[in-house]
Amino acid sequence: MKTKILVVDDEKDIVEVLKYNLTKEGYEVLTAHNGKQALQKASNSDLIILDVMMPELDGIEVCKKLKSNPETSKIPVVFLTAKNAEVDEVIGLEIGAEDYIVKPVSIRKLLARIKTIMRRDRIAEKESYELLETDGITLDLANYSVKFDDSNVPLSKKEFETLLYLIKNRGRIVSREQLLNSVWGDDVYVGARTIDVHVRKIREKLGKYSSLIETIKGLGYRFKK
Repeated sequence: MKTKILVVDDEKDIVEVLKYNLTKEGYEVLTAHNGKQALQKASNSDLIILDVMMPELDGIEVCKKLKSNPETSKIPVVFLTAKNAEVDEVIGLEIGAEDYIVKPVSIRKLLARIKTIMRRDRIAEKESYELLETDGITLDLANYSVKFDDSNVPLSKKEFETLLYLIKNRGRIVSREQLLNSVWGDDVYVGARTIDVHVRKIREKLGKYSSLIETIKGLGYRFKK
């Protein structure tokens, strides 16, 4: 079965270029030209390429709605934007976007990132029923959630993978570079600030267990042994 990718952009030329190149790579492409159409078609897709700057309902609001809906919360979102400010990237990642690409889009880079994301999804599916318990918290690999005190805490995929990597390397100092390479991969270009954003969000969601993740100044992070 072909992977279905939803391309959302109010610029029709961009939609057509992306549709042509993605179709040529063997993907099934759905299209939308505004946020409302995106929300209507999202549940039928395996991955969403979403423009940030759109009239009426922008990409940030669309992503928030997708991530708050159990039916679409696990669908990876890759943001497209003409803006190149760090604050925009941080906002996008904080609300659960998988990746962030600045226009003009490099088709080669976009295809590489899509392949990386889908490969990780397939790996996650193979581990779908695995549970990891440590220090009073349980990680559910099927639902990318953490459970403690009888409550399930949903994490974005990257938040979950970051926490999982820290736990698997508990007691060791893990540098930001290690996390970037292990969680995002060598072919995805994001900065060290991305890691700090994700760790902060993980700590917020862990509540009283947030102190299990230590910041080692100038070096990185460590999950307490």
